[in-house]
Amino acid sequence: MDNGARLRLLGEGARFDVSVPSTLAAQTALADRPGSIYEALSPDGRRVRLLKVLLSNACRYDCAYCATRCSRDIPRASFRPEELARLTDELTRAGLISGLFLSSGIVGDADNQMARMIETVELLRHKHQYRNYIHLKLLPGVSEAAVTTALGLADRLSLNLEAPGPERLSAICPGKSFERDLVRPLRWARRLAAPGQLRSGLTTQFVVGAAGESDRELIATTWRLSAEIGLARAYFSGFQPVPDTPLENAEPIPAGREHRLYQAEFLTRAYGFALDDLVFDEQGMLPIDLDPKMAAALAHEEDFPIEVNTADRSQLLRVPGIGPTSAERILQVRGKHKLTALRHLQILGARTDRARNFITLGGRYYPREEPALQLSMGL
Repeated sequence: MDNGARLRLLGEGARFDVSVPSTLAAQTALADRPGSIYEALSPDGRRVRLLKVLLSNACRYDCAYCATRCSRDIPRASFRPEELARLTDELTRAGLISGLFLSSGIVGDADNQMARMIETVELLRHKHQYRNYIHLKLLPGVSEAAVTTALGLADRLSLNLEAPGPERLSAICPGKSFERDLVRPLRWARRLAAPGQLRSGLTTQFVVGAAGESDRELIATTWRLSAEIGLARAYFSGFQPVPDTPLENAEPIPAGREHRLYQAEFLTRAYGFALDDLVFDEQGMLPIDLDPKMAAALAHEEDFPIEVNTADRSQLLRVPGIGPTSAERILQVRGKHKLTALRHLQILGARTDRARNFITLGGRYYPREEPALQLSMGL
């Protein structure tokens, strides 16, 4: 099999590792570029192109949802480290990619396969003097020594948790231990990272819906691990059935659920929301018809309206339509000028169509007559 065919095959296998939420970009290779090139977001929000590829799609695990599970009859292929390092460097020099996203199936021992991935990155960094972005996947069950070496090479490390806890994981990946194989290497990475290492942080990914978990379970696990090991973010990949797997007849997860999970996770990561601030139904699911911030505001009418000219940052961030950037602008401007009109907030970047039912400006309330959003209070 030539390099082009292997790139297409191993790039197709890598598409299940998310590099950008599907609400922002498609999870398929770019049609106008060689196979395996995907759109991603840089840490500062720029759209970039990554070579996203598996070193090998052979795997000893038989995860129920996975396209490369060991019992599935599919073509198998691998790159040698020197081959993939050279291809990555050539594609970068040609201006086709800005970095590498490297994962792999596990052939035999996890550390042996991780060593081949690390060798690929070492060749790039040292032989090819590669200074571009590298996202390196840690394989389940790798050793502390492998994590230490990976820390010195990659800009970002990640390890897919796949499910929010041991019981859920055992339903779809019976061969993996949640704590030993998945969480422990992430803890090692957090503890061992030296200042200046891992500039793009640690991330993880969940397969949403494959194990029958609730949204609350997913957000609770993300919230806990973000506090404990400083996750830069979590990715949510909505389950899609794959032929010739035990879950091939299961219902796919709608994109709306994935989108709400990203919104809820962002509230806990960037807005200071706690798990109990979010609104879940009796089954632990986020509302599909209302974004989590609006749902939280409507569920806590007693906290509103707030006076924009006196509210602190945390209070401003609870208002629908006011985000971290607009909140900072409000805090800066109101020290010099009193905010007295909705257009003032618009200039500062706030969404006043969403915020107006939850604020006062100089004591004046500007509600819009929308029963679904109108607070029950009178001023």
